[in-house]
Amino acid sequence: MRMPDPRIVAAALGLAMVSCSPEIDYSGPTSEWAQYGGDIGGLRYSALSQITAANVGHLEKVWEYNSGDLSDGLGATTHSSLQVTPIVVDGAMYFCTPFNRVIALDPETGEELWSFDPDLQLTELHGAYPLTCRGVSTWLDEERGPAEQCQRRIFTGTQDAELIALDAKTGAPCADFGEGGRVALRDTLEDTPDWEYYVTSPPLPINGLVVVGALVADNIRVNAPAGVVRAFDARTGELRWAWDPVPPTDSADTADMSSGPPYRRATANVWSVMSGDPERNLVFVPTGNAPPDYYGGERNGLDYFSSSVVALRASGPDGGELVWHFQTVHHDLWDYDIVAQPTLFVFPGEDGDVPAVAVSTKMGHVFFLHRETGEPLFPVEERPVPQGAEPGETLSPTQPFPTRPPTLYPSDLTPESAWGVTFWDRGKCSDLIEGMRSEGIFTPPSVQGSVHYPGALGGINWGGASIDPQRRIYVVNQSRVPTTALLIPREEYEPQEDEQGSGGVPGAVLYGPMEGTPYVVRRELLLSPFGLPCSKPPWGTLTAVDVATGSIKWEVPLGTTRGQAPWPFWLKLGMPNLGGPVITAGGLVFIAATPDNYFRAFDLDSGKELWKARLPYGGMATPLTYRLSEKGKQYVVIAAGGHGFTEPGDAIVAFALPGGR
Repeated sequence: MRMPDPRIVAAALGLAMVSCSPEIDYSGPTSEWAQYGGDIGGLRYSALSQITAANVGHLEKVWEYNSGDLSDGLGATTHSSLQVTPIVVDGAMYFCTPFNRVIALDPETGEELWSFDPDLQLTELHGAYPLTCRGVSTWLDEERGPAEQCQRRIFTGTQDAELIALDAKTGAPCADFGEGGRVALRDTLEDTPDWEYYVTSPPLPINGLVVVGALVADNIRVNAPAGVVRAFDARTGELRWAWDPVPPTDSADTADMSSGPPYRRATANVWSVMSGDPERNLVFVPTGNAPPDYYGGERNGLDYFSSSVVALRASGPDGGELVWHFQTVHHDLWDYDIVAQPTLFVFPGEDGDVPAVAVSTKMGHVFFLHRETGEPLFPVEERPVPQGAEPGETLSPTQPFPTRPPTLYPSDLTPESAWGVTFWDRGKCSDLIEGMRSEGIFTPPSVQGSVHYPGALGGINWGGASIDPQRRIYVVNQSRVPTTALLIPREEYEPQEDEQGSGGVPGAVLYGPMEGTPYVVRRELLLSPFGLPCSKPPWGTLTAVDVATGSIKWEVPLGTTRGQAPWPFWLKLGMPNLGGPVITAGGLVFIAATPDNYFRAFDLDSGKELWKARLPYGGMATPLTYRLSEKGKQYVVIAAGGHGFTEPGDAIVAFALPGGR
C-alpha cells in the first residue's frame, strides 16, 4: 500500500486547522490596561470586543513567561504567591514578583524587556503571610519630554517597606525621587520588625501624588504599628500629607487620641487597593481592623475608622483631609475588614445618573454609596445582632445590613444545617457546631468557641468586583467556608505551633497571641473528618447583580474539586477562591481564582461557562485584557502562581484567538 506524501498530509492538516479557526474581527476598539483595576476607579471592565461568546471557545495559549521568583518555604514556612495583575501602558507590560522584582515584557510576545531587583533587606519573615506583590502603578510626568529619563514612572512598594520609582523605559531608579529612587516607609515607625509592616498592593498615583498604605500583621499585639496612609510628591518623593486614622476628638468611647511621634499606633491599616477620582480630587481608602482582630476591649475607640471606606481629599491645601467615611462593621471582632478595592461606577438613579462607589465585603454585603457624600443609594438597615461579650469586651447592639443588593451569603450555620458526604461525617460536623456558639453572622468570639460563617476569608476577598457600565451588571466571586474562633484565657494557654485541624488539613488551625489582651485566639477552618467544609456547597460562587434594581441576575458554582479530591471525583461543588473577575464588551466574564488551576470564561448574561483552560498553577489573581493596535489581537492574561494553600508558581500566561494577522 502506497503511503501519502507527508508534505501533503501536513498541508492538509494545516488547512483544516485554518478552516477551524474563527474569523477575527479587527474593526473594534483598542485599549491598554493602565491600572491594576483597569482604570483608577477599579471598574475591571474592558471595552474590547474581539473575543466574544461566539468565538471564546477557540482561545489558546500564545505565550508564557516564568520569572523564577518562587518559594515553597523561606525559613520553614513562608511561601510565595503570585497574586499580581500586570499593567500594560505605552506598549509594554509591567508587573512585580513576590520578591519585589519589577519586570517589563513585550505584551504580544512575552519577551523580557528589562528587570529591576530591589535587593530586599529582610531580617525576618512571618509564616502566616505568603510573600506577595499584587501590582505596580504608573505615572506620566507631563513636564518632561519623551527623551528624558523617568517621563513615565513605574511605582512599586516592597516587603521591606520602601516606595520605589523606576524609569518605565529602562527600569533604572528615578534619581530625583526620594533617595536614589526610594522612600523608606518604616523609618518613621517605632519598633516595627520586617514582617509586621510592609506594602502588598500597588500605590495610587493621582493628581501629581502617589498614595500608599501598608499591611500590618493581624492578631500580634495591641500596640501594633500605625495604620497611616501617606501621599508623596510623584516627582520628588517628598511627603505631602499623611492621614492618621485617629477618631475625631468628639467621638464617644475614646481615650488619648494624640498622634504621638509621629503617628498614632494601633489604628486601622490600609493594606488593600485604593481607588481614585481625579476629577473630584478624591481618594477612596478601604480600611482594615484596629488590632487585634478578635478582641477589642483594649482599642478604646481607635476602631472608629476600621472596616470602612474613607474618602480623602487627594491634592491641594486640604490634601489628606477627611471628606466622608462609611463603616460596614461596627467594632469589628470578626476580621471583616474591607479587602476589595472600592469600585467607582455610575448608578442609574431615578433622577439621572449618580456618581457612585460599590463597597464589596467579606460578609457578602454590597453597599452602593454616593461617591461625593457616602450616602447609601439603597436603604441600609441597622439590625440587632448576637450579644453576650466576654468580660472586658463590648459589642455593638446592631450592624448595618444593605437591603439591596441582598446579602450574597447564606445567613447562618446550625447543627441541623451541617453538611457531609455521609451520615457519619455530617453528624460529626453537627456535633462540632452544637458545642459552640453559632447564632448567625456576627456571633462574637468566645471562650466556648464560636462559628463564623462567613469566616475571615469571606465572602468577598481582595479580588473584588467588576462592573459593566453599559449593561450595568455587577459581578463578584465569593468563598463560602465556615471558620471558628476560640478565645483562650492567657493564663490557660500553652504555646504551640499552628497545626492541622479536625479534617487533617495542614494550616487549618492558626494561633494569634494578641499580646496586651486577656486572650490568645485560636482560629480554625470548620471541616469534617474528611477535610471538607461543614457547610453545604457550593463553597465558591460567581454572582451577577443588576445594578439598577439590586436584584441577583444569576449565580453559579465556581471551581471543581480537581486537585483537592482523588480522580474521578472532580465535582463542580464550587471551591474557596482568591482573585477576581474582569468583564469585557464581548459579553464575557474572565476569572481564574480557583485551586483546580483553571482559567474560565462565562457568559455575562446567563452565567454559562463557555471556555476553560488549564493553567500550570492556580491563578489566584485578577486577569487583564488588552489590544494594542488596529491590526492586533485581543489578549487575555492571568498570573498563575498559587497561594499559601496551593503549589507556588511563577507563570504569566497569555491567551488569544488563533490565526489572523
